[in-house]
Amino acid sequence: MSRSLTALVLGTALALAACGQQESTTPPAAAPQAAPPVSAPAPFSVGAIQLGNQIGADKRVLAAAESFAPGDTIYASITTEGQAQGVLITARWSYEDGQTVAESSETVASAGPAVVEFHVAKPDGFPAGRYRVEVAADGRSVGTREFEVR
Repeated sequence: MSRSLTALVLGTALALAACGQQESTTPPAAAPQAAPPVSAPAPFSVGAIQLGNQIGADKRVLAAAESFAPGDTIYASITTEGQAQGVLITARWSYEDGQTVAESSETVASAGPAVVEFHVAKPDGFPAGRYRVEVAADGRSVGTREFEVR
């Protein structure tokens, strides 16, 4: 065979081989995306404890205070976060010598932020002095606030 004929045969063979390979025009299949992870509910916690002599419809204290008149009704507004399945919130009000003035509880069942309200009043007025409200969740102390009656 002559050189030109060999080159022609070789060139044709290469061209045919190249024609046999098809370029893919479809993009590769995307990997299946996993569903976004389901986040676990936030654990229950007690946030702020505010005292005042008035609350709004949302159970929040309208104006925070640390000093009250003897005839005031004293409100404690407690915010909570996270998921609660029947957490017992207790407010224990006490006088300066540790004497319990009042105690009440409320069960919280929520899937997010909530507000719990407690209050104490004495028709003939509170004696002047230092007081304290201790808040517990399921029997475990989660915060205290001190206040004064003048």
